[in-house]
Amino acid sequence: MKRYLPFVIIAAVLAAVAFVVLFAGGRSAPTPNTNQNLLNIPYRAAAGAEPPHAHGSPNAPVVLEEFGDFECPPCRRLHPVLKQIETGYSGRVRVIFRQLPLSEMHANALPAARASEAAAMQDRFWEMHNLLYEKQDEWKAKPNARLTFVEYARTLGMDADKFARDMDGEAVYDRIIADGQRANSLGVNGTPTVLLNNRELSYADISAAHRFRSLIDAALREKGL
Repeated sequence: MKRYLPFVIIAAVLAAVAFVVLFAGGRSAPTPNTNQNLLNIPYRAAAGAEPPHAHGSPNAPVVLEEFGDFECPPCRRLHPVLKQIETGYSGRVRVIFRQLPLSEMHANALPAARASEAAAMQDRFWEMHNLLYEKQDEWKAKPNARLTFVEYARTLGMDADKFARDMDGEAVYDRIIADGQRANSLGVNGTPTVLLNNRELSYADISAAHRFRSLIDAALREKGL
């Protein structure tokens, strides 16, 4: 079943740093302006990492935005469903992946997220994304999954030394934090969570392929397609 957990991006050893980044680079929160009518301030969700990892046309009428954790079993089960949707709705559906590693529950979730982002720096994000889900049982319980991820990078034809360096780099970390900020701003705290044109779907809807497709079909009909 879908996991609704407290929002955690990283393990305790990095938690303090994460919150510094999340809240404006370590500056104190501004003092609220009590004279300001907060009801008149339009709400804007955080943008997330830019550019996002996405499949499909930027002009697609339906956008599916997934918040996922590579060590999450329900996310792994959703993975082939989303791949089938990408194929079956080619040109009409855009799929975006957002990082939401739930590190308190999944010890290797953050290293896996870092591995996928490091792969993106060599234009292999989706290849690594797919491999991490397909081989989840192979690496999820390893005490040092990082070594396995480096081997995956070699298998995918990447520069393994660069990959290993990038896993620890700021650019990778910043993208994970940015996606976490977006999840937090939207109230997303479990994986997998999928938004269809910015509307959150229930786990029951995304776990049954026929229900998932019916919602996509309804969204297309709303667009006159």
